[in-house]
Amino acid sequence: MKPSQRHLVLFSRRGWISLSAALLCACSTPLPPPEKEAASASASSAASAAVPAANAQVEAIATAEITPQVLSAPGDADSYSGRDDARALARDIAQTHELDEAWVWSALSAARYKSQAARLMMPAPRGTAKNWGAYRSRFIEPIRIRAGMAFWQQYQAELQRAQAQYGVPAEIIAGVIGVETIYGRYTGNFRVLDVLTTLSLDFPSGRSDRSPFFKKELGAFLKLCAEQQLVPDAVLGSYAGAIGWPQFMPSSIRRWGVDFDGDGRVDLQRSPVDAIGSVAHYLAEHGWRTGQPTHFDVTPPQDDDARAKLLAPDIVPSFSAEEMRALGALLPDAATQHSGLLALVLLENGDAAPTLIAGTQNFYAITRYNQSSYYALAVIELGQAVSQTTQATAGSSDNP
Repeated sequence: MKPSQRHLVLFSRRGWISLSAALLCACSTPLPPPEKEAASASASSAASAAVPAANAQVEAIATAEITPQVLSAPGDADSYSGRDDARALARDIAQTHELDEAWVWSALSAARYKSQAARLMMPAPRGTAKNWGAYRSRFIEPIRIRAGMAFWQQYQAELQRAQAQYGVPAEIIAGVIGVETIYGRYTGNFRVLDVLTTLSLDFPSGRSDRSPFFKKELGAFLKLCAEQQLVPDAVLGSYAGAIGWPQFMPSSIRRWGVDFDGDGRVDLQRSPVDAIGSVAHYLAEHGWRTGQPTHFDVTPPQDDDARAKLLAPDIVPSFSAEEMRALGALLPDAATQHSGLLALVLLENGDAAPTLIAGTQNFYAITRYNQSSYYALAVIELGQAVSQTTQATAGSSDNP
């Protein structure tokens, strides 16, 4: 059956994952892996950073230089080929991105409505408790750490080169790619064309409308296909349209993707080396400060008002160490010597006591990849676990 408002209302009743969690899930893969790209992270997380909505600012390719690719013919009742709004969107995308309108329309005509993508955009049930301990256990676990060790050993030179060029530590780069896709193992099996068209034209009712964001990403995706001579209906990704080892949205690929292996193209689907450089470049462009830590231990103030004041800015660094101490927070000596601002970050643990840290600008930079303190701390701790385990294994082999 064709997409309709009636169906979207149905999905609004049956949906169970918020957009914020859905976009993180589009970017990160917990274990055990789903059979059909089910939601992959706790509903406690949010993401618009690893799924950033920035428009590409690169030079447009003349349409005369684009060779249209052969697309799959629409073969089911959920095709967008009969939709007037799809044709209008094709016209807008063609004009915005200087693409041939007939080629764009042939792509959208091949898109199919994906009910699962719409369903996974729905809000989480009220009362769903956040739990850092449970979230952490999905990412800092033996399978992922072993995969990270193999990745580190194979690409150690490239990780070090990215660290030298962009100032982002190798363990943070490795942590991001590990949390996102288990080092390229699970990059998504949805047709990106389908999910971006679905979320552009049939974004589910019952939550804030993000269809403008997905329309921009659909345009960026088709531009990317034209630039790289990709067949639009053959590119696979997450149910939110994130692509490749680092799960970049199309606009992020065009703006922050790096040809780090020097083969003349940015290929985040097949080149882990490009993924390494692109992750480092993204974080560097979003405020990473070379040589600074990501966070410090902290004991929060006992006074409720002082604690509330420190928590009010959430993950945004807003207080000096001196200001935090004046409000009653206890910080280690290293934190008191930190010159930048700090944020009191709270991660809930269900019914247990929460975990609190003092996040720096670098902790905040990781949340620009994915707007979640849970995600950021998982990236940090997975990267540390991979690095430390790799070094320990190398040390033991050197000393039999």
